Formats: sequence, C-alpha cells, structure tokens
Amino acid sequence: MKVSNTVVGCLCAVGCEILYALSYIFTKQMTENESPLYLLGWRFLIAVVAMSVLVAVGVFRVNFRGKSLRSVLIIALFCPVLYFIGETFGITRTTASETGVFFACIPVVSLAGSTVILKKKPSVLQVAGILITLCGVVITVSAAGMSAGFSMTGYIFLLLAVFSYSLYSVFVDKASEYTGVEITYIMLIAGAAVFAAAAFAEAFFTGNVKHLLLLPVQNRNFLIATLYQGIGCSITAFLLSNAAIAKIGVNRTSSFIGVSTLVSIISGVIILNEQITLLQAVGAAVIIVGVYTANVKAAVQVKMNNI
Repeated sequence: MKVSNTVVGCLCAVGCEILYALSYIFTKQMTENESPLYLLGWRFLIAVVAMSVLVAVGVFRVNFRGKSLRSVLIIALFCPVLYFIGETFGITRTTASETGVFFACIPVVSLAGSTVILKKKPSVLQVAGILITLCGVVITVSAAGMSAGFSMTGYIFLLLAVFSYSLYSVFVDKASEYTGVEITYIMLIAGAAVFAAAAFAEAFFTGNVKHLLLLPVQNRNFLIATLYQGIGCSITAFLLSNAAIAKIGVNRTSSFIGVSTLVSIISGVIILNEQITLLQAVGAAVIIVGVYTANVKAAVQVKMNNI
C-alpha cells in the first residue's frame, strides 16, 4: 500500500517538532553554566562532521554543480544563523515552556510570508486552523505571564527566531532546484562556520580556549546535549523539516509548531520542574484543535475535491 505524500509529510513534521521541543530542555540546562556560543559551536561542528561522513560513505548524495548558491545561502542565513541566535539567547532569558509557546506563532508568520513571497493562497481551513492555534498561544502566553518572570530581551530574541524560522520555511519551498539533503548540508556548514568561529573568538578573548576545546570531554552532560542537538536536531530534524515542506508545503508544515509547544510545556514541567497552570492546559488544548483543523480536516477537504 502506497503511503500518500500528505501522511509522510505530516509524520515528518510531527517528528521534527518533537525533536526540536526536547532540544529546548538541553539548551536551557547547558546554558545555565556555559556560554550559549559554546553550545552552538560544538553542536554544528558535530553535525557537519557527521553529515560529511554520511555524504562521504554514500548514505546521502549531494550535487551542487550548476546550481546557484544564492537561494540556499539565504536559507542558511535565516536558519540556522539568525534563528539559533534568537532561539538560544531567548531560551537563556526565559523558560523552555515560554519558548515553545512563543514558537507556536510561527504558522501565522509563515502564512503571511508564503502568501506575500510565494503567492500561495492558503485554504479556508488552513487559515482557520492557524488562527485557532494563535488563540491557543495567546491563552498560554497570558497564563505564562502570570507565573513566569517577564523578560523583554528574551522575548525580542524569541521574536527574531520566530521571523527567521518562518522566512527559512518560505525560502526552502522556493529553492526547488535543491534536494532536502543538499539544503540541510549547506545549513550545517553555515552554522558550523559562524558559530564555531564565534565560540572560539569568545573563548580566545576570555582566556577559555582550553576549556572550550576540552568541554565535551570533561562534561558528559554537555557532550550528550551537543550530540543530541547536532545529530538528532541539526541533521535529523532539519531533514524532516525540509522533507515535510516538500511534501505538504509551508503553511501546513508550519502549523505543526503547536506540537512543539505542547511537548516543550510537558517536558519543561517534568524535567525542569517548571509550573503549568490550568489556563496553560486550556491553551494547549486549543493549540491541538488548531493543528488538527489546519491539517487533518484540510487533507480531507483536498481529497474530497479530487473525487
């Protein structure tokens, strides 16, 4: 039985968001004692080395001959460079739960970007689902504001991440000449080049070069975090995200951000002992309804239209 592109795309999107949500926990834990740039530098260095090995042994195939690098470099600028600056420094100033909730705004921004840049008109159900998701976000953010410390700087960084990820999604959809693997590889190379250099520069000027170089060896938790984020997120999640966009498009892929919100809230409560209120639970339920409306019902509508 052949699995439809819709099913494959939805599964890829769900898997991607679960991986991303759990990465917030590692970021929050590791940046309490170490520089965010150290985490980013090692994360992308591990990721690009692992990806290069997979390409070298033939697991993945890439071919950049005759292709313009401009479109893929624009993608890499938005994600990982700008996105991870916003995400990592945003998480250090807020909570993992707040981060997940904030990122649930991405579908709205992606919808606007897709409409303006790609000229893709969303369906009524997609718009309804995304607006329902946004309502859930507003409810959850309001509840978080009552219980968590307000950090304007943290929220500004998270906004940078939201807009960067949304534009990344739009331009991935536009870069049709590249495969998902090729886009992912360029993204990892860009991330390693920028963040490894930034981490080394910070370590050099603060006299911590030896500490930076030996950090994964001397700190087992740091090593686990960078391995998970480098291989689990920067490779696997990027591939899943790019595959989802190719299968079901920007608008429907971005609507799954709500899954990340739910997982980040639950994991924040269980692992980091962050508090969740009844109002946050209500907001989470509304987010689920929004994701369902934008995807499951939209898929049924498309199928009915094709009969």
